[in-house]
Amino acid sequence: MSALKQRISDDVKQAMRERDKERLSTLRLLTAAIKQKEVDDRLELDDGHILALLDKLIRQYSDSIEQFKKGNRYDLVEKETRELQIVLHYLPTQMTRDEIASLVADTIDETSATSIRDMGKVMGALKPRVQGRADMSIVSELLKQQLSP
Repeated sequence: MSALKQRISDDVKQAMRERDKERLSTLRLLTAAIKQKEVDDRLELDDGHILALLDKLIRQYSDSIEQFKKGNRYDLVEKETRELQIVLHYLPTQMTRDEIASLVADTIDETSATSIRDMGKVMGALKPRVQGRADMSIVSELLKQQLSP
């Protein structure tokens, strides 16, 4: 069992002991998403896969929050924001913009990328290094800036 999956499982038990219904509910949703992905892909997820799943959930929460704000449903905005904070707790420390830029530059050198046409190759090499530690839209933006003439 991956370390991250074990940590989530332990936190579910802790939330049950503490009778923290909201946290327990969010953690159970997270556990269910992990199990569903394992069943769908027929493999046991490692930390990298779980981080990718967390990224997807975070995007979904963020989209929901935006939609609820547009609909003036601030009660649901507050609920989704609290749940988002629980999920964010499992991500590693986020990289700064400067750290991402440095990593992008190093990866461009490693892959011998010279133009924007090489973006896919560089992104393929970057993704495992930044998964769960950086917003991929920022990575993409910085990569485009560095590959543009």
